[in-house]
Amino acid sequence: MDAQLRRGILEVCVLKALAEGESYGYQIIKDISPYIAMSESTLYPILKRLEASGALTAFSREHNGRLRRYYAITGEGLSRIGAFLTEWEEMTRAYEFIKGVNHHEKG
Repeated sequence: MDAQLRRGILEVCVLKALAEGESYGYQIIKDISPYIAMSESTLYPILKRLEASGALTAFSREHNGRLRRYYAITGEGLSRIGAFLTEWEEMTRAYEFIKGVNHHEKG
């Protein structure tokens, strides 16, 4: 898979995981892993980019006597999920055309 396409998909997967509720790094990886592989070394740069772009916010909270970094999606992040889904529909139509799935009769 093209590296940029994969990166974009991973970003949207992170946002979708956060759309279900605030979370932290390890839990985000667990939530996403049944669908697509992601390592910590991939996740944390994505989280930084998404935070810098305003798609999520980050905050620290104590958990078992230690501070843990949590992330929450913003309205901008939700909008990015919607935009991705719209673009994906277009990509699906292009894929079907390339594969010859939908043959439209010319007339």
